[in-house]
Amino acid sequence: MSAAGHKSLIGCATLLLVLQLSFFFLFLDGASGSGEPNYWYNLTSTRGRNQVLSGGCNLFQGSWVLDLTYPLYDSSSCPFIDPEFDCQKYGRPDKQYMRYAWKPDSCNIPRFDGGDLLRRWRGKKIMFVGDSLSLNMWESLSCMIHSSVPNSKTSFLRKESLSAVTFQDYGVTIYLYRTPYLVDIVRQKEGRVLKLDSIEAGKAWRGMDVLIFNSWHWWTHTGKSQPWDYMEIGNTLYKDMDRLDAFSKGLTTWANWVDLNVDPSKTKVLFQGISPTHYMGKDWNRPKKSCMGEQEPLSGSSYPAGLPPATSVVSKVLSRMKTPVYLLDITMLSQLRKDAHPSAYSGDHSGNDCSHWCLPGLPDTWNQLLYAALVM
Repeated sequence: MSAAGHKSLIGCATLLLVLQLSFFFLFLDGASGSGEPNYWYNLTSTRGRNQVLSGGCNLFQGSWVLDLTYPLYDSSSCPFIDPEFDCQKYGRPDKQYMRYAWKPDSCNIPRFDGGDLLRRWRGKKIMFVGDSLSLNMWESLSCMIHSSVPNSKTSFLRKESLSAVTFQDYGVTIYLYRTPYLVDIVRQKEGRVLKLDSIEAGKAWRGMDVLIFNSWHWWTHTGKSQPWDYMEIGNTLYKDMDRLDAFSKGLTTWANWVDLNVDPSKTKVLFQGISPTHYMGKDWNRPKKSCMGEQEPLSGSSYPAGLPPATSVVSKVLSRMKTPVYLLDITMLSQLRKDAHPSAYSGDHSGNDCSHWCLPGLPDTWNQLLYAALVM
């Protein structure tokens, strides 16, 4: 064959390879087959802090801007808010904390549309699993959707461990399963035992279409607020151990449960990032302050004290998982919101609550970012 013939064959082969690769990447882009973003399925692990969407959009790096079109609902018109989060009802005099919007540096995020979310989730079961920060986010999402479809029929069930809001016209149920450690606490002859290698409660999480997990705050509790007497690994009891180490062991047990029990083709899994507290003003260079009386976020896009150590534990555990898990990385953007806590304006907590968040308020942004991750 002539040199020209060889060149022609090489040219054809190269063109064919380019076409095959183009088709392959187009296939990947639509692999979910449901009109949803493919990052739910092609993530093999969650490495580092940031979840970056196609097009280079990092939802979690940005700053807060005042937006007078907020809040997205009125607390007095939402039937799902507990007194501990209803700051306006319990006397908070200022309202500006409700009117901040999160603006990512690299893109614009869509405004929340509860009707659209219900249509995407039609016939689905969504469950938040975790502590009172899961409760905070669950009530926020329920209020946001209710405000979007105020005439939709709903049912509301509240129990100690399992609660649910159902939007009956769409067949969508949003559950809350309360379990502050994710792993089990069992009463034994020795007392109350926190079992770092056991998740019997996980039986209640099966069959969900979306699971949104959260844990950390209770791992730091001591004294009378600590709900266990011993920790246990295998058959060995511990009176106590380093709490970050215990959190890592418990979260690893959770990760193993997810890898063994969740089919990622049927169930999407998210982890609600570590929610910060604002009891110590030295964390933002105001040593004599707490969240009490704060009315504005910190400016900029970084927090003077840096990220809490628990965020590293979460990233490390998620990076080892086989199941795709989306990290809703709300830690840093929430650290900037020293103004958004109930402080003295909680109907359930006496004193100064710099741990939970007012509704309407910051958890609405968490849910808006959840919605953005679904539709962008």
